[in-house]
Amino acid sequence: MYAHLRDFHMPFVETTTGARLHYHIQGQGEPLIALHGLLGTPEAHLPQVINLLSERYQVIAPTLRGYGQSTPKPRDFPHDFYHRDANDVLAMMDALGIARAHILGYSDGGEIALILGGTAPERTLSVIAWGAVGYFGPNMRPFVQRLYPATWMTEDEKRLHRISDPDGFALEWIAALKSMIDSGGDVSLSRAEDMSAPVLLMLGTQDSLNPQEYGQNLISRTPRGRLVMFETGHPIHDEDWDGFRQTVTEFLSSAGVG
Repeated sequence: MYAHLRDFHMPFVETTTGARLHYHIQGQGEPLIALHGLLGTPEAHLPQVINLLSERYQVIAPTLRGYGQSTPKPRDFPHDFYHRDANDVLAMMDALGIARAHILGYSDGGEIALILGGTAPERTLSVIAWGAVGYFGPNMRPFVQRLYPATWMTEDEKRLHRISDPDGFALEWIAALKSMIDSGGDVSLSRAEDMSAPVLLMLGTQDSLNPQEYGQNLISRTPRGRLVMFETGHPIHDEDWDGFRQTVTEFLSSAGVG
């Protein structure tokens, strides 16, 4: 995807959780918070998505703590890092005076979006996630392990996030995921019944880290959830933009939000 963000303002917000988040804001309308994934920023992972949705919403896209220009650095991965990031997002909403918002997330950002849907339903107008399933089962362990060694990390990513030890970075993320797997795998699955807002979950059939059965298990427990499968890998928005765009816009319209 070779898109660039347009008509934007990029300030910082200080949160009560100790994070100083650099964020992108674009558009007018109901607030929609867009969350990037592992080793991302809004500019790197979600430019086309933000440009699309800012036609109807005010899109607020933070760079998660430790990535890009957000602090504290270095980015680390305690075993509850998804929930820590979710708390950062809520603190950002408080600081910006946002009572409720649509929450959209890709990959790690999708896990955060699902957590927010279950733990703070009163703050969510809708939840859209892809490349996330809310549960890390034992069969995901070998796929998690493949992130080491970090030969997949680009020089641009190392510079952007100031990563001096790529293998150490990958091992810390892997250790956190393995801890989640070993402790039962629950990320947001146990709170699926509390996701009172409409939920759209999208998965690629070739995304080995996020199997369809896990996604279906989560959605079957939500009051207003829907799972849509794509013939893609992990980055659905990159590999099937037309299908992604149609699915997201139709969901927001049919859910009666926005």
